Amino acid sequence: MGEARVKLADSQEEVQQFMKYVLKDLRAMDRMLEEDDWFETDPIRIGAEQELCLVDQHAKAWPKAMEILDQLQDGDNSPYTTEFAKFNLEINLSPLEFTGDCLSQMEENLQGHIDEVRSVTEEMGGELLLTGILPTIRKMDVDLKNLTPLQRYRALCEAINKLRSENFDLRIQGMDELLMKFDSPLLEACNTGFQVHLQVGPDEFVPKYNIAQLITAPVLACTVGSPILFGKRLWNETRIALFQQSVDTRTVGDHLRESSPRVTFGNKWVDESILEIFQEDTARYRVMLSSEVTEDVGKLLDEGTPPALKALQVHNGTVYRWNRPCYGVIDGKAHLRIENRVFPSGPTVTDEMANSAFWLGLMNQMEEYYPNVSEKMDFDDARMNFVAASKLGLDTKFRWFGDKRVNAVDLITEELLPIAREGLEKADIIDQDITEYLEIIEERVTAGQTPSYWMLNNYASLMKEHDSKEQTLAAITTAMIKNQKKGEPVHKWGRARMEDLEHWKPSSLIVEEFMTTDLFTVQKDDILEFVANLIDWRSIRYVPVENDKKHLVGLVTMRMLFNEYSNAVNHDEEVVQSVEDFMIKNPITVHPEASIMEAMEIMDSQQIGCLPVVKNNRLVGIITEQNYMTTVARLLKQLHANDTSDE
Repeated sequence: MGEARVKLADSQEEVQQFMKYVLKDLRAMDRMLEEDDWFETDPIRIGAEQELCLVDQHAKAWPKAMEILDQLQDGDNSPYTTEFAKFNLEINLSPLEFTGDCLSQMEENLQGHIDEVRSVTEEMGGELLLTGILPTIRKMDVDLKNLTPLQRYRALCEAINKLRSENFDLRIQGMDELLMKFDSPLLEACNTGFQVHLQVGPDEFVPKYNIAQLITAPVLACTVGSPILFGKRLWNETRIALFQQSVDTRTVGDHLRESSPRVTFGNKWVDESILEIFQEDTARYRVMLSSEVTEDVGKLLDEGTPPALKALQVHNGTVYRWNRPCYGVIDGKAHLRIENRVFPSGPTVTDEMANSAFWLGLMNQMEEYYPNVSEKMDFDDARMNFVAASKLGLDTKFRWFGDKRVNAVDLITEELLPIAREGLEKADIIDQDITEYLEIIEERVTAGQTPSYWMLNNYASLMKEHDSKEQTLAAITTAMIKNQKKGEPVHKWGRARMEDLEHWKPSSLIVEEFMTTDLFTVQKDDILEFVANLIDWRSIRYVPVENDKKHLVGLVTMRMLFNEYSNAVNHDEEVVQSVEDFMIKNPITVHPEASIMEAMEIMDSQQIGCLPVVKNNRLVGIITEQNYMTTVARLLKQLHANDTSDE
């Protein structure tokens, strides 16, 4: 999506015309691969793209990217650019030759850019955070109101919605289960990553790309950093599942039919050249976007000028391979590169560079140990390794060569780290950088503290102490920001503390963050005796009444039940049998995006102790006076702790 002048291909004529340009570009690529001297093979360069989150003082998504960019921009060559959502930014690093001190130089360049963004962000009252998924992200944050107001993002949303033609269910199963309905592909904006690029020559593309596919799983296992989404503990690297589902344009049919999601690990090893990947993606995936194409690729080739292959690049930008093959032209010379897109952002720049060093070293040496990987391992095993690592991180057991099953820690420490060192030495990377970055990976793996483990461990301990999901996630987010500023790698981080929440204010919460979502409901035809038992068994005071479509139709309270049974006993009458004859019809409700102050004012003015939370007529949660009492108790406890620490 780096191409700014793209639009929705919304007519059959546009789709057909753009497909002609794509096919011309594929023929041009074929010719360039057949002929000599089109592609740069020396020096080899590396590059990177850094995505980041913007958060406010309450550690929530902060949609101020456009305002921050206005302060940062320094012309067309600015490294800073937009992302899908207004609470994300991207930094593009200049390519460096893969030799010498390039890794520490990349770290210095990246840290300088981040410091500049942080300075502007803090002046405006916010913070920046490097993380795969913002722990405090809310469903309201991925509403289209936060879509970056540029044509290419609107076009992408329209294209995905057009191909999908219906809302979709997000379903991810981990320690918790997430099941939500969405109508916007902006959900993908929850993801932020750190993408590493390696230039490769055309003759070495096939073995290098297959090696990239092979090592993706073990490299990911030790870098996982996105375990929490919408307050649910899911995969160790939830970005993998989330990205696939958020831009999945497939629909469910009546018959079993093979089809591939646009976010993909791939379907097979590469056999011939980069061209077969581009051909497969053209065959499998319909044109989503188009762009004005003016170059005559055949004429340019005849003149000895490498074409931009703009149509092919636009289409390639709408297929999201985790190892993306790319074509580009720099200083009049074409090149090929592989973009590693699996790393989450953060948790520190140093961690990101250690991850990069590990991957680059393996890419440069793995073939010496495992030539012709396509003949020695089934592709399905490599793909399943990737899924397993996404779910389990360092707890993964990989299918490896020779039908072996090997755990992630042993594979990384005993086999892959030494190979990565050799690969970096082969590129003449300075020894200080090799030692520093690979020792970070080794110590992280030995300690077992990946970014995901740190988050999940702190989530468990804080929830045990405070039992407040919203406050726990805010504390984790705030602690991450503080640790990132210190710069120590994640395996050295200590515990997150509630005391880190210097600016936390319950009044800033919205109903969605505050409400109870683990609900026990009844239907109007249920008998009252069942409701009475439900209230007794679950120690609750309010029971919402739903219909078959999960629409709220009524409410039963413990006080109502008490009065009904008391009157029946006192007057020797029969208790009503049906909930419908007894319930409060059309109870007062509140929207999940209302503030808790608004909810409290409604409850106070109406003299009610319960407020069902409804969106699009569907019951999504409930607020009771107990929610407020619990929050007040936490606040008093925190104030007491602050007073004690000041003494």
